[in-house]
Amino acid sequence: MIELLPPGAILILGGLLVPLLPGRLKPWAGVALPVLGFIHLLALDKGFVRTLVVFGYELTPVRIDGLSLVFGYVFFIAAILGGIYGLHVRDNVQLAAALTYVGSAIGGVFAGDLITLFIYWELTAVTSVFLVWAGRTKRAARAGMRYLVIQVGSGVILLAGVILHFVDGGSLEFGKLIGADGRLGSAGIGVLLIFIAFGIKCAFPLLHNWLQDAYPESTVTGTVYLSIFTTKLAVYALARGFPGTGILIVIGAVMTAFPIFFAVIENDLRRVLTYSLNNQLGFMVVGIGIGTQLAINGTAAYAFANIIFEGLLFMAMGAVLLRTGTCLGSELGGLYKTMPRTAALCIVGAASISAFPFLSGFVTKPLILDETASGHHVVIYLMLLFASAGVFHHSGIKIPYFAFFAHDSGKRVKEAPGHMLFAMAVMAVMCIGIGVYPEILYRVLPYPMEYHAYTTTHVITQYQLLLFSALAFVFLQKTGLYPPELRSVNLDFDWTYRKALPALVRGSVSLGRVAVGAILVPTRSLVDRVLRLVYQLHGPEGVFARTWTTGSIAFWAVVVLCGYLLYFLAR
Repeated sequence: MIELLPPGAILILGGLLVPLLPGRLKPWAGVALPVLGFIHLLALDKGFVRTLVVFGYELTPVRIDGLSLVFGYVFFIAAILGGIYGLHVRDNVQLAAALTYVGSAIGGVFAGDLITLFIYWELTAVTSVFLVWAGRTKRAARAGMRYLVIQVGSGVILLAGVILHFVDGGSLEFGKLIGADGRLGSAGIGVLLIFIAFGIKCAFPLLHNWLQDAYPESTVTGTVYLSIFTTKLAVYALARGFPGTGILIVIGAVMTAFPIFFAVIENDLRRVLTYSLNNQLGFMVVGIGIGTQLAINGTAAYAFANIIFEGLLFMAMGAVLLRTGTCLGSELGGLYKTMPRTAALCIVGAASISAFPFLSGFVTKPLILDETASGHHVVIYLMLLFASAGVFHHSGIKIPYFAFFAHDSGKRVKEAPGHMLFAMAVMAVMCIGIGVYPEILYRVLPYPMEYHAYTTTHVITQYQLLLFSALAFVFLQKTGLYPPELRSVNLDFDWTYRKALPALVRGSVSLGRVAVGAILVPTRSLVDRVLRLVYQLHGPEGVFARTWTTGSIAFWAVVVLCGYLLYFLAR
């Protein structure tokens, strides 16, 4: 009986019933349902596949293998800790949306066919937008609408791609969609559309701004959930469908580099973390593009570690937002005096994302870097090193420094609630545990491997990178060259649809009005003249409205007959 229920279904069904629970039990459902779902997953055997025939088509709603299990495990762990973190929430919308959103993402990870994937793909879009709208501000409402359009648009493109791929003779099975040559140019239009749909959700360059636009407008807990599931589902989908696709190496390298510049000048620390998330996704995309077993293992391992330490950072900033009412770096500072535990846990997350030795980032990121170097992608490797140094700047230093240290903002607030500290502490312990004993993560990766992260070369290279990056930060701070934290709104590519497109629409409407006026004015004048002439002839006082005498009628009849006779003779 347990095999009939797909992983994630418990969260989806339970999430819909949460509003019916008594008030005190509602937040605990956010913990209990993920725990039950995790137990359900552990009860299913690796290699389990469940097929279903619908309207003559064979679908695979459940497929459990090494790749899906890694993402499934970390999704459930993150959901449980997210539920603990949000025990203060009593909002039906947030609780129901979070659980159904998490369940949909987990369902997508274990989908074995493209139709099932599409269903879960769209469910994640529709459910997650309520976490944005739960912010209940005008900015959240507008950002949520933009987010929904983009996410649903991704699903529409995915469905179109699936249909075209199937019509062209492809299978509905969700497996490797790219050819052995790894070139998109040799793929069909359907596969290209699927690739674009995955790229939108993975926040490819120029398709990424929904992330920075929507996530910071969500609630304290909503942003934590959003930062974990949507983009990682896309990473999984790319790893499943497009391993070894060469263009992904370039796309991923660009993703790692360009967010650094925006993160450095950004004032909203949660937006800084969204740029950091964009940067981290780039490393995973590079690993998928390389496509070797070690690179795919590296992508899965880094996705696992990233969910934990990035989630920890978002939780820390959420606690700051809860206590101070702001996440603007220009209004924070000095919080270590009254929030020392949150500050310490934030530093663990910052050190992990910066790949300090004995933390999770150090034992997972090198899997991708080593394969990049082994594949002789010299330029890409140098870009990844630059991006690694940038991560230390904007997430490893900037986040804890401007939130808890820097100038003293004078804010004296309470420490984060106990349940938040507990969730953050568990994540911090996981960061340290994986860093000290990486084999515990290596054992659950898709492919067996022998890898030793703590080599002399790795340790020395990473310490050099961190040291020179720290020196650069200190130098820029002391010389006043580091961008100050100022109240501002920074736009990058979203300028095109938040500023340029509305201006273009307004200009087009104005131009249309001018053109219509230029046509209608002379036309209206001509019509008026015609109507006046008709009125003069046929109006109450018009010639044709008068009563004619019999003689006049006879005279004009003779005139008309004579005219007709002349016309006839002339022919």
